[in-house]
Amino acid sequence: MSKLCEGRVVIVTGAARGIGREYALQLAAHGAKVVVNDLGVSRDGIGQDLSAAQAVVDEIRAAGGEAIANGDDVSDWEGARHMIESTVAHYGDLHALVNNAGILRDRMMVNMEEGEWDAVIRVHLKGTFAPSHHAAVHWRAKQKATGEPVDARIINTSSSSGLYGNVGQSNYGAAKAGVAAMTIIGARELKRYGVTVNAISPHAQTRMTEGLRERTPEEIEARHPRWIAPVVVWLASRESSDVTGRVFEVGGGFLSAMEGWHRGPEAEPIDDATRIGPVLQDLARRARRNADMKGKDLD
Repeated sequence: MSKLCEGRVVIVTGAARGIGREYALQLAAHGAKVVVNDLGVSRDGIGQDLSAAQAVVDEIRAAGGEAIANGDDVSDWEGARHMIESTVAHYGDLHALVNNAGILRDRMMVNMEEGEWDAVIRVHLKGTFAPSHHAAVHWRAKQKATGEPVDARIINTSSSSGLYGNVGQSNYGAAKAGVAAMTIIGARELKRYGVTVNAISPHAQTRMTEGLRERTPEEIEARHPRWIAPVVVWLASRESSDVTGRVFEVGGGFLSAMEGWHRGPEAEPIDDATRIGPVLQDLARRARRNADMKGKDLD
């Protein structure tokens, strides 16, 4: 098997279980030196235990790969900085950052508490931005010092809850929509340094999705992380340098490049609230319907 990431140093956050674990294992199988970051928290973000991350490291090393465990909190500014700087200090470089860490605290909007909103936004949105910021600072300094593009990657994690909208997940959906927007903006800002920024919207059967609804054995197989990890491995490789600013929907029987907001039906501007109503109603009728969680037009 050809090794797409031979010698590349890759951080995977939230890598102790589920999709992140599969990313770490497949990246290592393709020659990457992997930093397995995970706080070891519960599904709703409680507690801390590095043993789960170390177990993934042990599995990688047993297979002949290179890996170290990291327990920094990616949603903490200094924790994210330490994760990036300690990786560079240990391995001498950083080539890809996979932002995968996340928690769920699902609740209907009328019942959601402030702490449930803040926790999810902090882990998913700030926990994507903070490591990306510190990695970008490192890559910018390296590019300026050498005068050569760094050929680096940021791979974010969005979700159908953010791209399509899902009842009971206003916190999680808002964060994941923000990640998709951050991906597009980051791709434009970091292109000058040789950094690509992409995201995936994964459909997977993991600890975070268990119990959300019953699934058939066929659906569970289609949502196995092994269908998702190859996309991350390729995006982390040198081969993906011409792909940036994209969100890919992966898993659950899907492999698709998402298409974002575009301007729909138009009308002449009106500066009178008493006359604008019928025009807005007409625009709403003519606009394409929002998508359901399967990416199809709502009925």
